[in-house]
Amino acid sequence: MTEKIYTILSINPGSTSTKIAVYRNETIVIENTVRHSTAEIEKYDSIIDQKGLRSENIAKTLEEAGVSLEEIDVVVGRGGLIKPLESGTYAINDAMVADLQGPSAIIHASCLGGLIAKELGDKLGLPSFIVDPVVVDEFEECSRLSGNPLIKRRSAFHALNQKATARRYSKEQGKNYEDLKLVVAHLGGGISVGAHKYGRVIDVFDAVAEGTFSPERCGSVPCYNIIELCFSGKHEAKELLGYQVGKGGLVAYLGTSDLREVEQMINDGDKKAKLVFDAMVHQIAKDIGAMCAVLDGEVDAILLTGGVAYSKMLVEAVSKKVGKFASIGVYPGEGEMLALTEGALRVMRGEAQVKEYKG
Repeated sequence: MTEKIYTILSINPGSTSTKIAVYRNETIVIENTVRHSTAEIEKYDSIIDQKGLRSENIAKTLEEAGVSLEEIDVVVGRGGLIKPLESGTYAINDAMVADLQGPSAIIHASCLGGLIAKELGDKLGLPSFIVDPVVVDEFEECSRLSGNPLIKRRSAFHALNQKATARRYSKEQGKNYEDLKLVVAHLGGGISVGAHKYGRVIDVFDAVAEGTFSPERCGSVPCYNIIELCFSGKHEAKELLGYQVGKGGLVAYLGTSDLREVEQMINDGDKKAKLVFDAMVHQIAKDIGAMCAVLDGEVDAILLTGGVAYSKMLVEAVSKKVGKFASIGVYPGEGEMLALTEGALRVMRGEAQVKEYKG
């Protein structure tokens, strides 16, 4: 029997770019990144107002690549910061649209992925989906307690890539993701390490507020000292929040978020760079060890993914520390466009049920 071919348009907006890909099943047809200049972006009062610009760029990219909108069978977009939900592929409905752009929405460029996919899908009479947004929440209840009743731990992580990497590894092993215990570390500008237990991420270090420092985030820092800094009168809230996301980690210590530059510093004999690199490796390994403990020490594999996983120096250093816990699998890069496509395909092929977002 001939396999049915689905043509999928995947859309992944970032703060200064829009990634666009067209796949026929798992085979890529085109993949392009449209860069948006600061001057272009600053014309708009809000991120949501950029929807028209981004949609025009998508249409132009497809036209230049010789891909007609009439060829598309399904549109899938990167999900935004909506309400917590289980992993899966969700139809973009009115409740989701309201939460992506309403007055109480946490506006991020990724919100445009769902909004543009919905607009295009409705225009063409096609289904539109999002897949595994950063708010995927499958925590066990004990994972939610922080130690302070005023603060609840949250599940906010690189769910799309972590889930896709876990499924990819499982398929390679001829096993079901739902039958394995895995620790997945997404190593990128932000870092998140999750405990995957039989298809659910039961605990994870929040990619913004917890865990190891990363190329541009400071991760967990001693809370007592943070409270002192906040009330010292020497720092504005905006400055301290900047250290948390964007100006922390490698940037704060070494002035760069590019690990290749850090490696060159080390090779040139820079002792501070070596210390900071070793500290990040130490913390990544510590987070992986913690998630191994969450899984009762019964771990089928530890998977390293994300852009930083291209660093042979870092992968070798981390593997040396945690390799005795379980076998190591390395999947460099983020693979977001394929992950979005695979999520849509699972539904179109009847391998998974499309889920309803209830807001």
